[in-house]
Amino acid sequence: MLKQRVLTASVLAPLVIAGIFFLPFQLFIIAVAGVTLLGHWEWTKFVVTSSRLGAFFVPAAVLLSSAFLLPLSELGMNLSTFNAGAIALIGALWWLVATGMVLKYPKATGWWANSAPLQQVFGVLTLVPFLWSVLLLRAYHYELDPFLGAKLVLTVCLLVWAADTGAYFSGKRFGKRKMAPSVSPNKTVEGLIGGLIASVAVTLAAANYFSIPFSSLPMLGVVALVTSFASVLGDLAESMFKRVAGVKDSGSILPGHGGILDRIDSLTAAFPVFTVLYFWLA
Repeated sequence: MLKQRVLTASVLAPLVIAGIFFLPFQLFIIAVAGVTLLGHWEWTKFVVTSSRLGAFFVPAAVLLSSAFLLPLSELGMNLSTFNAGAIALIGALWWLVATGMVLKYPKATGWWANSAPLQQVFGVLTLVPFLWSVLLLRAYHYELDPFLGAKLVLTVCLLVWAADTGAYFSGKRFGKRKMAPSVSPNKTVEGLIGGLIASVAVTLAAANYFSIPFSSLPMLGVVALVTSFASVLGDLAESMFKRVAGVKDSGSILPGHGGILDRIDSLTAAFPVFTVLYFWLA
């Protein structure tokens, strides 16, 4: 399984990096929207419904209608940071709610475990802010560095990948204390600490290499630390929704990784949180 995961990642990572830097912005929108819609489709496995197609209609409609808040013709050079930032903020606040849900699992699930409307709302709050946070970062630039937005998007990806990798290896080597056994039995406190350290180190190194502007090194470290913790929460939240739904993976489109949601679950939390914190603090 590890070999399969590495092989899949070795193919996907270069494609993702190339898309971040070299896709024209309008095509980048289509690519990220396509990934988000696939994630919405997989989310229907978490919804108590007799029709996945019917459950897909509502979140897909919300996703597409959100484009009216940020007309596609105005994205890029004239991106409305107010509207996109508001959507990112909603996403960041949603992860505060999700934190409480994860901490209380499995006791306090009765109010949403059998509610299809709430489960659809959770999907919208997870994926729509992710989409617009990615677009907001990608569109951000200044005249001295037109690739700044692409560098920011890649930095968040590197942060999450470092958190996952650091947690895996430190957990394997030092892991003893279970972090959230009822949600994800394999995750340990030692793995979490290793992942946080790795993500902060990689973020600071990437910011230095890419010459990303920020107010101070300690502040950027705080942004990276909080974002890394949020990425772990994103993974735990998806695990919780899968357990309630009784499914192992969100899909099977990615060999060794499962579905799209299984691959981007950490990113769905990391992007809104990083976006809000970076523009406010860093």
